[in-house]
Amino acid sequence: MKILVADDISPLGIEKLEALPGATVRVRTGMTEAELTEEIRDTDALLVRSQTKVTAPVLAAANQLKVIGRAGVGVDNIDIPAATRRGVVVINAPDGNTISAAEHTFAMLIAMSRWIPAADRSIRAGKWDRKSFVGVELRGKTLAVLGTGRIGAEVAKRAKVFGMTVLGFDPYLTEARAKELGITRVSFDEAIAAADFITVHTPLTKETKHMLGTSAFAKMKDGVRIVNCARGGIIDEQALADALRAGKVASAAIDVFESEPLASDHPLREFDNVVLTPHLGASTVEAQENVAIDVAEQVGLLLEGKPFQNAVNLPSLSGELKAFLEPYLGLGEQLGLFAGQWVGESVSEVEIAFAGPIADHDVSFVTRTVLKGWLGYRYGDEANYVNAPFLAEQAGIAVREVKQPHSKVFTNLLTLTVRSDKGEHRVAGTLYNGFGPRIVEIDGYTVDAAPEGKMLLTRHTDKPGMIGRIGSILGDAEINIGAMQVGRRETGGEAVMVLCVDKVISDDVLTRITDVDGIHLARAVDL
Repeated sequence: MKILVADDISPLGIEKLEALPGATVRVRTGMTEAELTEEIRDTDALLVRSQTKVTAPVLAAANQLKVIGRAGVGVDNIDIPAATRRGVVVINAPDGNTISAAEHTFAMLIAMSRWIPAADRSIRAGKWDRKSFVGVELRGKTLAVLGTGRIGAEVAKRAKVFGMTVLGFDPYLTEARAKELGITRVSFDEAIAAADFITVHTPLTKETKHMLGTSAFAKMKDGVRIVNCARGGIIDEQALADALRAGKVASAAIDVFESEPLASDHPLREFDNVVLTPHLGASTVEAQENVAIDVAEQVGLLLEGKPFQNAVNLPSLSGELKAFLEPYLGLGEQLGLFAGQWVGESVSEVEIAFAGPIADHDVSFVTRTVLKGWLGYRYGDEANYVNAPFLAEQAGIAVREVKQPHSKVFTNLLTLTVRSDKGEHRVAGTLYNGFGPRIVEIDGYTVDAAPEGKMLLTRHTDKPGMIGRIGSILGDAEINIGAMQVGRRETGGEAVMVLCVDKVISDDVLTRITDVDGIHLARAVDL
């Protein structure tokens, strides 16, 4: 086995790799794409951190590559679709830096509250200025934690010890999980309006990009303090600079940026009341050791043909079971991704029903793909096939598998039902011979739609002119309709419509559609 280490990782991880029977480990860092392309030709396993870019051209040259190990969480530097197409498993280390990131967040909270960096600069300049650096206590203040996954939960625990009141916002935070953490579950607007301090711990997705922007800052208290040790881009940095300049934000502590390294003329550099660190959330000896050891162990298990964890792109399946289940893995993930965008409220239970011959098999892998699709829309690359059940459990969501020997209409049928205190939503899909995956039911309405591309879904009153009105709005926005499905139970009642469109439907267009008389619900879905 030939293993290539392309970025600096802890020697403890390299020792794990070198201990594998028959393993030859090469450490070569700082390679160009051309050099990596040459080195990878006869490599069985590649280990990287965030510096090395594993692109499609690099993967095209990987004649015998079986696995890429990422010593860390984010896999933005790896072309996941290209790796999957070539049958290369991508493994990350999602747990190793949790404590380090949480501790860095709290260090930033304290540093900005007590003016520590600015006071240090002042005294080193020969001054003894105490009046300019009067801080604030954390005790008795309200902290809003936006994103209550692993890291957010650890930050919340520490804030409670400091005597802070903690508000939690997360689409998947349940009352039971909030009670377990000792925090109050609130909406996004409630969280930012009530907070003295705000810290973000969400992945960077389409929904979370610039989540804290001009409109959000306007809803906050005067003198609020902001921390971001999660992902650059969650905060609109120009909007933050404007809010600091206006005095709306008293101070900020930022570890991650939209573009790194930080430009010399970046507007946040001008403020003495802003603490800036160069993406240090996972930069501890312990975190680097943990992620290196974790990923080396899992890569070793895969190379030895043993069960492994933390695969980002493929579950571990036997060849025979994989051949049978593979079409259902794709269908399950698309159903989950569809439901994640169709259902907006917090969910307490997910039920996945399998009807037909598929119910005779171990369907736990299909369940994982459904959860990965459903959670992935909110959690981004943090959710994968291995950790999706854990993320659901951590969020206090009950997951049920139901098996039925027969389906009334279809040979095999997958039905995903999600339940909340506001009710339930259901989406069902099957495989048509020669046509692939199809969505055949939405909330009890019969449809027939391919779960792919960009879609518009509506629930509306079944009356003349509805389709025309929506078509006119899309036409005005130069959005072409590729296919249409309408499901209804009775004339004049409620109906469901599914439109396949050629372009992204903007929030403005979606608002215009929602405002049409008779539209009860409209969602843009991107599969």
